[in-house]
Amino acid sequence: MNMTFAGVAVAALIAGSTASAQDVIGYITKSATNAGWMMINQGAADAAEEEGVNLVSVGPAFQGDLSSQLEVFENLVAQGAAAIAVAPVDSAGIAPAVNDAMGAGIPVVAIDTGVAGAEVTSFVATDNYAVAKVQGAVAATLVEDGQPIIYVTGNQAQSTGQERRNGFVESFSAARPNSEILEVPTEWNSQEAQEGVEAILNSRQDVAMVANAWDGGTMGAKAALENLGFSAGDVKLVGFDGAGDAIAAMDEGWVHANTAQMLYQMGYQGIKAASAAARGEDVSARIDTGFFLVTPMTSGTYKAMVGIE
Repeated sequence: MNMTFAGVAVAALIAGSTASAQDVIGYITKSATNAGWMMINQGAADAAEEEGVNLVSVGPAFQGDLSSQLEVFENLVAQGAAAIAVAPVDSAGIAPAVNDAMGAGIPVVAIDTGVAGAEVTSFVATDNYAVAKVQGAVAATLVEDGQPIIYVTGNQAQSTGQERRNGFVESFSAARPNSEILEVPTEWNSQEAQEGVEAILNSRQDVAMVANAWDGGTMGAKAALENLGFSAGDVKLVGFDGAGDAIAAMDEGWVHANTAQMLYQMGYQGIKAASAAARGEDVSARIDTGFFLVTPMTSGTYKAMVGIE
């Protein structure tokens, strides 16, 4: 699988391919280094191999870089790619490029994060709002009503971040109405999560739990706790993603629950849908890849299911 981080390189990747542009599936991802996204990207690569298509994968130059995603779209459309799969860094910001591609007859599949203001061929993702409500309900069982918690958000410019925050807050607050939720805003940046959690814990001695919108936040929160001298279990951690490093932290006693997305399946089913659409086949407008509630009791089952050792 080709991977580059500069949008201007897309034309060169296609030109250097042994396949024609009509065999190219463009895959515009959010990250190549985040543990969760590595699982998604592997699923995409495996699907492309099975489908016999040339997957041109491009990531943003930096976290949340909308301009590079827009540039990639422009290049893929100009080169006549057969289909484009995208994980938007900005749900509304990506819409004009999606409209241009769809208008040019190029199917677009959104992976992980939806598009606001444009129709896509298919949206392949977890039902983030529903799963976040499960996360909030489970988190509520880990603390007493009245105990304050921290919630580390994801990017609120993305539907993914909005839905996870809203689902968690609604569900947790319904079960623990007297518990204060102290929010740490991030743009899916682990360092922002770590620094924000440390800042609150330095000023508050009563925080019972840190819940996170994604597992980069979970690991940032864990690093904050370690830096401040906490031991595993002193402050409960709740994750969202099921990334391998967070599940390892669960086995070490740090993480107490994790609503795991089927990360591999998002990439796999996304590229399967894009390949089918490129062939002119009908694909479902919404593909829900599901989730798995990971706890210390179920982590072994989850690891065997997704191939984590």
